[in-house]
Amino acid sequence: MRIGISCYATLGGSGAVATELGKALARRGHEVHFIVSGIPFRLGLFQENIYVHEVETENYPVLQTSPHDLALAAKMAEVVKHYDLDLLHVHYAIPYAVCAFLAKQMLGDKSIPVITTLHGTDVTVLAQDPLLQDAIRLGIEKSDVVTAVSQSLIDQTNELFKPRCPIVKLYNFVDPTVYDRAYENGWRKHLAPNNEPILMHMSNFRAVKRVPDVIAIFQKVHATMPCKLLLVGEGPDLDVAWKLVERHNLKRDVVFLGKRDEVAPLLSLADILLLPSEKESFGLVALEAMACGVPVIGSTAGGIPEVVEHGRSGFLSPIGDIEDMSNNAITLLQDHAKWETFSRQARERAKLFSLEEKVSDYEQLYEMVIAKGKGGLSCASGHA
Repeated sequence: MRIGISCYATLGGSGAVATELGKALARRGHEVHFIVSGIPFRLGLFQENIYVHEVETENYPVLQTSPHDLALAAKMAEVVKHYDLDLLHVHYAIPYAVCAFLAKQMLGDKSIPVITTLHGTDVTVLAQDPLLQDAIRLGIEKSDVVTAVSQSLIDQTNELFKPRCPIVKLYNFVDPTVYDRAYENGWRKHLAPNNEPILMHMSNFRAVKRVPDVIAIFQKVHATMPCKLLLVGEGPDLDVAWKLVERHNLKRDVVFLGKRDEVAPLLSLADILLLPSEKESFGLVALEAMACGVPVIGSTAGGIPEVVEHGRSGFLSPIGDIEDMSNNAITLLQDHAKWETFSRQARERAKLFSLEEKVSDYEQLYEMVIAKGKGGLSCASGHA
């Protein structure tokens, strides 16, 4: 198959999943075309069967902003036509599903099926803006198939938009050959010279990640035992984290690692992953941590309970319950046998979300959509 993929290039679960999916499809012999505004952060080095088409826009004096979305739609249409693509798979309803709809209009008689995967922010955050709701609805309704990464996200989408077609649940995935705990890691000795436990938080540092809760949890654990906190990623609340660390005199034991492309070696350093999010459609970082044998201390937000088994691969608490999260982290870190059990169970749980199985699911979906021919499965055409 010849598949076009569009996604955000920046740090975040949607871009990571889209990129890893594309790479896996290319390894299986499919021709994969990334139609993007920037090189996806996990794309890595050259790989056979992968093509990248970067959207370039000009700034025009008459316009206040660059017409990026229109340029993206035009680039989609151009790549579909030039490379005779079989389908477009876009990640996020806006702008990508809407741009794909525009591309189809530009192509006229040349039909191209569009699959849209909802990852969360487009429904849980952007859809709260009344001005964007109709645009998101358009992207969903004009897609031939819509998938979502958790049942929680499907439920929220159905409640908010009431789409005519059922949404297909396809969980995110992890590659167990990449995400595997590396016990012999020189970084750990450097970061925790006295073998202190390492807690980690990895995100795009937006408000929904509740970064102040991360610092508060670490502060309570730190008051009980010597430990370290690794903060991985960048975003608007990174400065908030800096200030809280300084205010609570934690600078010696908190390390800011910034944005990283290869995260498996980092996750293998950790003893605990902190994920106290307010909104989380799936929690890809939790799955990746679990594959590396790292138990998760997190919230019950969104799809996290579909990934993390409370009391087996981690502990989940109500959003904002810093006391309970702190106590759960301390319990695991003070009882090595319990931690070992949770670590093993986390790895076993992660195997249920293996890359190969999920990629096969996507292949079957692609084949079904293509086989339906013109009009796809129907949300776009109105059929069931």
